[in-house]
Amino acid sequence: MQNVKISLVIPAYNEAKIIKETVENTLSYLEGEFSDYELIISDDGSRDKTRKICEEIDNPNLFVVGHSRNRGKGSAVREGVSIASGDVLAYTDADLAYGLEAIGQITEKLVSENSDMAIGSRRLHPDGYANYPAIRLLASRCFGFITGLLAGFQYDTQCGLKVLRCEAAKSAFEYCECDGFAFDFELMMVCKVLKYSVVQFPVKVVNHRESKISVISDSLKMFVDVVKIRAGVWKRMRSRRAD
Repeated sequence: MQNVKISLVIPAYNEAKIIKETVENTLSYLEGEFSDYELIISDDGSRDKTRKICEEIDNPNLFVVGHSRNRGKGSAVREGVSIASGDVLAYTDADLAYGLEAIGQITEKLVSENSDMAIGSRRLHPDGYANYPAIRLLASRCFGFITGLLAGFQYDTQCGLKVLRCEAAKSAFEYCECDGFAFDFELMMVCKVLKYSVVQFPVKVVNHRESKISVISDSLKMFVDVVKIRAGVWKRMRSRRAD
């Protein structure tokens, strides 16, 4: 994609087994697909050699940030966003669950439709939930139903692939505080209040692996977080705008 610099943020926690391959494959893809790019690995306090492996990869377009203790995916993504310098900003997971081609496709969707944000949606793809364990699918559907009721939008908020105009991303993340997995919902809430234009792009999982999420306990925690986030976002944004 010519004349567009992309900043791709990948949060990582204890990914030593796959991170070298992820980084090398991603750098190769970005080099071939974009006129300019940067890959930002944000280490979420890994206890293994994730950060060391990344820092040993010699590439001027690779940047490694992070913190010493595990804080959560939301915190890691925010840290990566804070140093991004691209025209557009994308983030995805370290296992590249939706593949690399989807990054270019969803970015093209954002640019061609002149939108503020483009989000991946498994709901819109006929094979979006193919091979999902039944209990994870049930949890995802229930979470989507609850967020729809509370927020008034029907997005696949927990899809781990999103792209924003970099300026819009930095403005939105200034209002975000959630460190856990519900940070995606918080971001969508903020974007709604800011009246960002949002387009969706159908995606499917192409790289399956065992989830690090505990379906029962983490789902319950996310539901609680969603209720708090809904109230907190409106309160914070009204307060900051008043200042």
